[in-house]
Amino acid sequence: MRATRIIYRRELGAYLRSPFAWVLSALLLLVAGVFFQAYALAGDMLSAIVLERYFFIMCGVAIAAGLLLSFRLISEERQTHSLILLNTSPIRDTEIVVGKFLAALTFLAILLVLSIYMPLLIKVNGKITSAQILVGYIGLFLVGSATLAIGTFASALANNQLIAGVVSLVIIILLLVMNLFGAKLDGVVRTVVMDLDLRRTHFDPSFQRGILNLKDIIFYLAMTYFFLLLAVKTMEAKRWQ
Repeated sequence: MRATRIIYRRELGAYLRSPFAWVLSALLLLVAGVFFQAYALAGDMLSAIVLERYFFIMCGVAIAAGLLLSFRLISEERQTHSLILLNTSPIRDTEIVVGKFLAALTFLAILLVLSIYMPLLIKVNGKITSAQILVGYIGLFLVGSATLAIGTFASALANNQLIAGVVSLVIIILLLVMNLFGAKLDGVVRTVVMDLDLRRTHFDPSFQRGILNLKDIIFYLAMTYFFLLLAVKTMEAKRWQ
């Protein structure tokens, strides 16, 4: 745990000092604000529908942020050969992965907190509850967590940051279109494939509408755990190469 804390503080400090991280945050918040103004506030709609549209936009932002914050986590260490120092020190691969992942997740949480003024504007001018906003942000946090885990796995798998980014992007796109694939199947296979969809099956019907569903929470937590486990096993395999 001590090694995990050290890596976490180092990585989080690197994010907080990095111009790239803050420029990325500013750009993502700018995109969210523009789409919020052009799409969510377009026309005369009920405030609940405006909030749904806002979370629809922010889900895409959370996924993009998770991808962009994670693909360099381990592959950058490998490219700069600093991973060799970590591998030769008394630090387990699990501690490296968890420390780096939690630092990226903390920065993602900061990014989400900075965007909260938008739903608060809806609340001031409409009839929505604080619980709806809270549930939506829990969903955004879970989606971002799963995306970060996917990016961490890709970063552990690839030796190059660009390749890691492409691999994580491909995995995320595949998980975003599972619902479309499942619609062409039948029976149990259809249900299983559609349940693997990263967004349409688990975020849009529940979190986007302010509905807290235990099944969806478990899905995102399981997805996060699965890809972090793959990242650890990949690093263990590469250690012996």
